[in-house]
Parts: sequence; C-alpha cells; structure tokens
Amino acid sequence: MGKMKILVISLVIVFAMGSGLVMSAFGSAFFQEGNPLPILVSAIKLQFSETEYVQFSKTQKRSSYLSESKSNDSYLVVEDFMKSKGWSFQEKMGSGLIFTKNGEDAVVEVRQYSRHYFIWEIQKAFFQ
Repeated sequence: MGKMKILVISLVIVFAMGSGLVMSAFGSAFFQEGNPLPILVSAIKLQFSETEYVQFSKTQKRSSYLSESKSNDSYLVVEDFMKSKGWSFQEKMGSGLIFTKNGEDAVVEVRQYSRHYFIWEIQKAFFQ
C-alpha cells in the first residue's frame, strides 16, 4: 500500500507541474476572451455539426460568433451571414468588415482567436 500511495502522489505532482507549465505558456491566449468555456463549447459544436458558425455570446449591444479558420477566404462565412440579412459587403478595413444597407454602414469586428478559429462580433443595433 505504501508504494501505491507514493505512485499516486508522484502522478498528482507531475500532473500539477505539467498543468502549471501549460497554463503559464498558453494561459494568456486561453483566457483572452474572459471565460473560455462558452468558446470551447462552441468549438465542439462546430466540430460535430455542419454549421459554419456558432453564437457564443449575446448582450444588449452585440452578438459574438465563432467560426473555423479554413483558408484565406475564412471571412466568407461572415459575408454570407450579412448577405442573408440584406447587407452587402463593401470593403475590409483593418480588423473590420464594412457592410452597407439602405445607405447605412455596419462594421463587423473580426479577430483571430487561435490558429483554427476566429471570432466575429456584430452590433445588435443593426438587426433590430
């Protein structure tokens, strides 16, 4: 029983040290959006469904979506989404995609979350 106890304690120490190293190396990227749980759940939904985006956050001011970065044309999913709402793409300026509808402009903010995913946010005022 003494050897088993030493083995378990050793495994716990190794696991704790490994977790600490991983979190110190990647923690800032992992928690860059605050609580990573909604994004992780959305990433799992993207992997096991046929959808191109998943909404992971919705406030009174904006809605946030997660999509996969597949190629240089990753932002086509954003363009298709906005087109389905009646907006037409105008140009890309920095990290924003500019759309227009009835003389009004809307900017969709896009940012890379990881190598495989990007986040895009839309102000809710444009969809009320």
